[in-house]
Amino acid sequence: MASILTSLGRTVAAGFVLLILIVLAAGSVDLASDGWQRFVLRWLHVMSGILWIGLLWYFNFVQIPSMPKIPDEHKPAIGKVIAPTALFWFRWAAAATVVLGLLTAIINGYAHQAFTLQPGVQAIGIGMWLALIMAFNVWFIIWPNQKKALGIVAVEADAKAKAARTAMLTSRINTLLSVPMLYMMVAQQNGGL
Repeated sequence: MASILTSLGRTVAAGFVLLILIVLAAGSVDLASDGWQRFVLRWLHVMSGILWIGLLWYFNFVQIPSMPKIPDEHKPAIGKVIAPTALFWFRWAAAATVVLGLLTAIINGYAHQAFTLQPGVQAIGIGMWLALIMAFNVWFIIWPNQKKALGIVAVEADAKAKAARTAMLTSRINTLLSVPMLYMMVAQQNGGL
């Protein structure tokens, strides 16, 4: 068991194997049905969304507030190791969430109605628009500025400080947007709008 848990890749793979075993043991799922395949697509969308928003909240609730408390000699570990890795998963989780969400909306036949905020799918539509704004922020504002702030792209000290502030403020905008976005995503299914 320790060999599984000491490797993130093996741990995640074991989680998927456990899931498959549970689903097969339940025996009531038709794995070839359209309904099951649609469910799996939605589940993958939710899983990637959890990673995306979880990292967004990690940055805003943990990393950013903790940075002033970290001694200067330890900050390079954050800036050179932890932040670039977290930002990699953050960017790609945002992309996966959007792609899987769009595929879910298209396959289930409500993409056009949701994007045009039609009655009956207005909540999911608002959630989708907020998520698209957030994903845009991740890829086109936060990431380019974080590359400067972390020294991945060389810039002058004042440009580095400005980029760090822009990335932080945009990340805070995404944190603000994540609250109504998540509500709207869940509200659509549960009639909360």
